[in-house]
This record gives sequence, C-alpha cells and structure tokens, in this order.
Amino acid sequence: MMRALTIASTGMTAQQLQVEVIANNLANMSTVGFKKSTGEFQDLFYQTFKAAGTVTEGGALPVGIQVGSGVRPVAVHRRFGQGEVQQTQNPLDLAVEGEGFFQVTLPDGSTGYTRSGSLKIDAEGKVVTPDGYALVPNITIPSDAKTITISTGGDVSVVQPGNTTPTQLGVIELARFTNPAGLNSMGKNLYETSAASGEPITAAPGQTGLGTILQGALEGSNVNIAEEMVNMIIAQRAYEVNAKAIQTTDEMLGMVNNLKR
Repeated sequence: MMRALTIASTGMTAQQLQVEVIANNLANMSTVGFKKSTGEFQDLFYQTFKAAGTVTEGGALPVGIQVGSGVRPVAVHRRFGQGEVQQTQNPLDLAVEGEGFFQVTLPDGSTGYTRSGSLKIDAEGKVVTPDGYALVPNITIPSDAKTITISTGGDVSVVQPGNTTPTQLGVIELARFTNPAGLNSMGKNLYETSAASGEPITAAPGQTGLGTILQGALEGSNVNIAEEMVNMIIAQRAYEVNAKAIQTTDEMLGMVNNLKR
C-alpha cells in the first residue's frame, strides 16, 4: 500500500515539471526566435513478484506480475522547428529561413548563437544585438549610409551619398550543429555549445545545408498556443488523478489501521 503513495508522488512531480515547461513556452510566445520545449519522461524500475515463463504445476506462466515504481523526467527537449516569419520592413531585422544560427561575440570573448535577428547599430556603427553583442563576423555600417541591403546569401552592402554603386561590407555567416537540441540555453535568446551539440559548422547562408536570410523580417516563436493549452489541461488532469491516488491510498491505510478497533 505504501508503494502507491510513492508512485503517485513521482507522477505529481513529473506533471509539475510538465506544467513549468508549458508555462515557459506560453510566457515566450511573443519572444523573437524562441523555440518551444517539451518534457520527456521514463518509467522507473519494476518489482517482479512472478516472472513470465516461470514453470508451475499448470505449466509456464504466460504473463508475470510486475509492479512499477513510478515515473521520472529524463529530458526537456527543445524543438527547433521554424517559427512564423513576420514582416517588419526594418532593414536590420533578419529572419533565418531554414537551419542555422546567427553568431555573436559574448563579453567573455566566446561565441553565442541565436535565432533572433533583431539587430541594431551601436555608436561605432557595428551591427549588434539589442544587448550590444557584436555580430560575427563583424559588420560596420558607415554613418552616411543611405540604404542597407542584405541578400539571402548574407552579403551586406550599402549605398553612400554621391555613389550609386553599392559598396559590399561583408558577409553574415550562419552556424549549424549536428545536434542543436544539445545546445545550452543562456537566456537573452542565446545558446552556447556543449559536448552534446557538437562543434559549429559555419558558412554563408544557403551553403552546406544552412538556411537563407530574409531581410526586413523576424522569425516569431514556434509555440502553438492551442497545443500548449491542450497539454496543460492534460497535465492538470494527470496531476489531479495522482493526488487522488494518494488520497485514496491514505483512506485505505486508515481502514486497515481501524480494523483492530
């Protein structure tokens, strides 16, 4: 009987984590380039009272008796499916259509990776993120630039006064990973590499399996509100029935304790 208490408690803990993951997805439904996560769970070990195939007087048992020990979370998997592309007409808003991450230089000199292409120009003309992290490779926009053009292949060019011919400033490179789900989330729309993600493969957009760049647009979150709401209801009901299992077990234990009275 006590086993039922611990089994149900693991179910409540698992569903609590599921709701937390869903809540984070919903909180970031308007975050540019956000990728939703899903919880993954695994049943625990089983106690075997009778093994299937055990030979008895009547012959071999076709089915045994095993009782599980509950559930545990094994992963929170980030899903890197494409988000909806939203037109902004801002020349420094970039969306990646397909696979790939923008690269930025972090304060400690390491490289961070992001799907958010909401870029700005700092006081020195460098193209940076809203937090001031410079794009890799560095792109500097002249202060007198009249227009900024970024091709689907990442070529950045500007037109300056007195010159009708565009001047190319550089190429924006993207990075992809063998296992993007293995990247560590840092917050601020940034990821960092891990032993699970593998090393970045960098190239110009449209090459070696990388997506292309769309200027004047941003990639929205890939959170599906209806799907998250359904998952939240399922998690809530699962939490309730596990709590009910604990209550029922407690009542049954109470009956046992009162038998001698």
